[in-house]
Amino acid sequence: MRRDVLVVIGVGGMGQAVARRLGPGKTVVLADNDDTTLERAADCLTAQGHFIESRNVDVTSAESVRGLAEVAQDHGSVTQVAHTAGLSPSQASTADILAVDLLGVALVLDEFGAVIARGGAGIVIASMAGHLLPSLPTDQQHALAHTPPAELLSLPFLNADQLVEPAVAYGIAKRANHLRVGVAQSQWAVRGARINSISPGVISTQMGQLELNSPLGDGIRAMVAASAAGRLGTADDIAAVAAFLLGPEASFVTGTDILVDGGVTATIRTAS
Repeated sequence: MRRDVLVVIGVGGMGQAVARRLGPGKTVVLADNDDTTLERAADCLTAQGHFIESRNVDVTSAESVRGLAEVAQDHGSVTQVAHTAGLSPSQASTADILAVDLLGVALVLDEFGAVIARGGAGIVIASMAGHLLPSLPTDQQHALAHTPPAELLSLPFLNADQLVEPAVAYGIAKRANHLRVGVAQSQWAVRGARINSISPGVISTQMGQLELNSPLGDGIRAMVAASAAGRLGTADDIAAVAAFLLGPEASFVTGTDILVDGGVTATIRTAS
C-alpha cells in the first residue's frame, strides 16, 4: 500500500520525536549513518504502530543522499522531510562538523528539493548558534548561500588553517543553514513546496547533554538560567514547531528560520 512519506534524517532525540508526532498513517523513512541507532529507533517506532522503512545514509555524500531521496519516492509521495542530523562541537572536529552540518544540509536541500511532492514541506534543524555568530562579511555570506555543494568545503575562509575551533565552525555551518534555506525556497517553490529551518536552543537530547558536560557546560547552564523559560528544551518542543512548519497551517511560511531557544538569544542580545 502506497502512503504519503515522511522522511526523517537523523534518528536521535529530535528525529524520533518528529517521527512519533507526524508519522501516524504515513510511511516513515528513517535514515541515519549509525546502523545500531537506526535499527533501535526503527524497532521502537514499529512497536508503537508506525510504518517504518529504514536506510543507512551518509549525508556528506551526494550519491548517498540522492539514493535516499529515490528510495523515499519509491514508497509514495514525499510530503514531509525533516533533516535533524548533525554534529556538535563536543562531538567532532572542525572538518567533520563542516562536512555534516554544512555540506550535508546543502545536499539534502538540493536532492529532496527535486522529489518533494506538491504541497509538501521540509525542515532543517539549524541552531541558535547561527544567530549568535558575529556578522560575517557579505562575500562570505553570499558564498555560503550560493556555492554548489561540491565546492563548499573548498571555500578559502573554511580552510582548517583559518578555522580551527569546532565551536566557530559549528556557528558558521548553522548560519549557512539559514542562508541556504533562504535560497532553496525558490527551488522548492517550483514544485509547490516549502522549506524552513528551526534553530533550537539547549535541548535535553543526548547531544545536548554532551555539550552540558563539556568545558562549555557552565556557560551554557548560565545562559539557560538567565533566559525567560529558565529550563532546557525538550525534543518534543522542537517536534511541535516542526509539526507546524510541516503542516497546512504554515502554508504562508517558507525560506525562513524559527528560533526555539526559550529566550536565550533574546536575553543575550538585550543584556545591559
